[in-house]
Amino acid sequence: MAEQSKTISPEHEYLGAGKSAAYGLQHVLTMYGGIIAPPLIVGTAVGLDAYQIGLLIAAALFVGGLATILQTIGVKYVGAKLPLVQGVSFAGVATMVAIVTTGGGLSAVYGAVIIASLMGFLLAPYFSKIIRFFPPVVTGCVITVIGLSLLPVAIRWMMGGNSKAPEWGSIENIGLALMTLGLVICLNLTRNPAIRRLSILLAIVLGSILAYILGFGDFSKVANGAWVQVPSFFAFGLPTFELTAIISMLIVTLVIMTETTADIIAVGEIVGTKVDSERISNGLRADMLSSAVAPIFGSFMQSAFAQNVGLVAITGVKSRFVVAAGGMILVALGLLPIMGRLIAAIPVPVLGGAGLVLFGTVAASGIRTLAKIDYNEQKNLIIVATAIAAGMIPIIDHSFYANFPKWVQTLFHSGISSTCLMAIILNLLFNHLNVFKGNPSVSSKAAVDTQH
Repeated sequence: MAEQSKTISPEHEYLGAGKSAAYGLQHVLTMYGGIIAPPLIVGTAVGLDAYQIGLLIAAALFVGGLATILQTIGVKYVGAKLPLVQGVSFAGVATMVAIVTTGGGLSAVYGAVIIASLMGFLLAPYFSKIIRFFPPVVTGCVITVIGLSLLPVAIRWMMGGNSKAPEWGSIENIGLALMTLGLVICLNLTRNPAIRRLSILLAIVLGSILAYILGFGDFSKVANGAWVQVPSFFAFGLPTFELTAIISMLIVTLVIMTETTADIIAVGEIVGTKVDSERISNGLRADMLSSAVAPIFGSFMQSAFAQNVGLVAITGVKSRFVVAAGGMILVALGLLPIMGRLIAAIPVPVLGGAGLVLFGTVAASGIRTLAKIDYNEQKNLIIVATAIAAGMIPIIDHSFYANFPKWVQTLFHSGISSTCLMAIILNLLFNHLNVFKGNPSVSSKAAVDTQH
């Protein structure tokens, strides 16, 4: 029995209910700001009142929790069974806002999400075949840019979260974030492995207490409003199906599938477990199935959350059951608005201080993968340099593609998808299509690895 436990893959290890709940809460705190942002933005664009936006947020938490449980626990052919947190994808926000502001309304958004997700579900087994085009030279670039693309989020959190607020970028906000960062570092210097693994959660809790003492935290509104609220079916009306909206959302679906594939590969690399085309296909099916069901509860397209990949890396807690526990907490938050209000009351700079370490850890994981590459071969240097540079373009300036067609903006709005596409194309040119036939050194170890 002991011998069997030694051979069990890290993601299948069960740590017990208590540890799973504690580590799962860390995942929820890490992605909470990201999961409520899309419904907040779309709801504001539609012109919903505060109560209706609250319904959108509750639905996002509830569906995100169900999707996370499906992805981590899984059923036959559905679910990657990896520690991946699911939630409303930010990739579709611009497209959904465009749909609602051009007269389609939320009903057209929901209809487009349903059809595009079902088509994505059918495409999953074919899409997953691209795994052979993801050698270390590609995955390293993608993982690195996942981390780099998240760092601006952490920096905005450190500055206060709201650029229009008078205290934006104040010394007090940044100081609070740096104190939280200091707590994370101090907790990781302890010899107790349990404290190191819970360092993010403990730092956020201690940072929030410190913020409250210093007069930052406002928990006065936590008890206001309903304590229990069950999401209702089609609360914003039945979906309608408009061709232009569906086509726009289908492009978003392909981008989300690309990003989720990259996240599955990234977390597989961190966990140290095998990720093949079948596992990617199962993960994409979970993504698309939960996305197709989401509009029934009033939510939008689901995707794996890259920031939580960093949490897996920094804590070393690789169990999928931990993330499943986080999914259960998300479901509870969707049913218990008071818990959501409590977490929402955590000062944003506190999350920023913790996020700086989390997201930087993702980039560090990518750099570790890139270290496996032989840079004596010029082609590898070109692939890495160009792919990462292309991924940095939308991170540095969101308006770079503003004058391009909408489908180009949708495809390249994310540094992750930009890097992924560029790295795959260059890897094809250098390692698969034999563009440089005259140079015998062109067939690198990375290219050989993809053929096995």
